[in-house]
Amino acid sequence: MKTVLEARNINKYFKNATTFHVLKDISFKINQSEFVSIMGKSGCGKSTLLYILSTMDTDYEGELFLNNQLITGQTNNHLSHIRNKHIGFVFQFHYLLSEFSVLENVMLPAKKLGEKSFAEIEHDAIEKLRMLDIETISLKKASHISGGEKQRVAIARALINNPSIIMGDEPTGNLDSYNAENVFNIFRQLSIEQQLSLLIVTHDKDFANKTDRIIEMEDGKLIAQTTSPHN
Repeated sequence: MKTVLEARNINKYFKNATTFHVLKDISFKINQSEFVSIMGKSGCGKSTLLYILSTMDTDYEGELFLNNQLITGQTNNHLSHIRNKHIGFVFQFHYLLSEFSVLENVMLPAKKLGEKSFAEIEHDAIEKLRMLDIETISLKKASHISGGEKQRVAIARALINNPSIIMGDEPTGNLDSYNAENVFNIFRQLSIEQQLSLLIVTHDKDFANKTDRIIEMEDGKLIAQTTSPHN
């Protein structure tokens, strides 16, 4: 089984008047097509860990590997390229550009990556929207669609560069139970059909229990890794 993401002995300190040890010796792997959730109380370090794993925070000790390549210590430009090409993000708030159309929002990361022509990017974006059953709203402004649709658009945008892994920070935290279930089902389908790996920080126990594995954190430490009850 191919390892997509590996954290080895990750430590993180916040240095103010005193030094605070936020993450303590975190190590784990995520394999291709594995759907993993991270749980723990507020303030336990989940989001801090996610920012390190996503290469957005480089001020840590330890080693981070993506597709078996060491990415710790790379330049900011190189990390920016890796992030755009290999990691898709879905947040609690969708961060869509409201004055842009749905299609334009989905195309943005691919235009930034600059590896395909405009026509190819547009074609890929429509394909992603179709995959998520929202191609009919492609020309609507992002400000004119529902909350559930916005989160689907955010997922399509995260998929546009065919990443190795999707990372989510409370992606269902702002949704009602119906739309939260929809988002979960989309993620599950992506892991099965696209062989995509997913790492999702969540407070929703029902959501976590349906993923392949739950990583539990407490006070900056990884305290348990359990195969979810649904398996």
